[in-house]
Amino acid sequence: MKNNEQDNLRQAVRDRYGATARAVAGGEGADCCAPSSAGGCCAPVPIQSTLLGYSEAETAAVPEGANLGLGCGNPQAIAALKPGETVLDLGSGAGFDSFLASRQVGETGRVIGVDMTPEMLTKARSNADAHAEAVGYRNVEFRLGEIENLPLADGSVDVIISNCVINLSPDKARVFAEAFRVLKPGGRLAISDIVATAELPEDLRSDLSLYTGCMAGAARIDVLEQMLKGAGFDQVRVSPKDESRDFIQDWAPGTPVTDYLVSASIEANKPG
Repeated sequence: MKNNEQDNLRQAVRDRYGATARAVAGGEGADCCAPSSAGGCCAPVPIQSTLLGYSEAETAAVPEGANLGLGCGNPQAIAALKPGETVLDLGSGAGFDSFLASRQVGETGRVIGVDMTPEMLTKARSNADAHAEAVGYRNVEFRLGEIENLPLADGSVDVIISNCVINLSPDKARVFAEAFRVLKPGGRLAISDIVATAELPEDLRSDLSLYTGCMAGAARIDVLEQMLKGAGFDQVRVSPKDESRDFIQDWAPGTPVTDYLVSASIEANKPG
């Protein structure tokens, strides 16, 4: 893929999720996106989080407006976060997973969210500032940046989490190389994402609304495994969740996306 094609895809993604953030700020709800022939956003309704493995206590624990229902799993469930760890959240959006992570790493830990959409960043920072004193979100910060070019130093984080974001990148190999760079030796990757179980037909793969909706950009499982190992990771594990097809179908009703796509937990380690 040429650089200008990658830039166009990133801009389309930025536009869509910027529209999502603005709609939520305006009180329209998380499913109010830019027009799309495929229907709603990456996930259609915020309440879906309880179907993705989050408890009601977790969804109630974050600031109002942080949970936009844009995930496809629960990376917290596989991250095994510990007090004092430094966590990086790729594509942190309004901060939902970052805020949950901050509770697990505690006051001695640190959480850094990175997102390329200014509107999302503004919303996440506003959520953090509004609840810093009452809830203790002083250990969370949000940075503007692309996940292919992370604004972090080498070997600076213990754990990387992400939720339904890497499928949106037009250069996934670069994302994994950057993840490997910023992880400390012995660090780990814990991701929920959409993956392809078979090659998508051209008509689905070329549909921009399906791309920005977290579907058309999904990589095959074997390709993801090769990318992760190529970046230097070991103990690579991709665990598909067949039950996720129920909610993926709702993202693009009338299309055969569930013949090709599924949500999966993706885990890997940086050798120590």
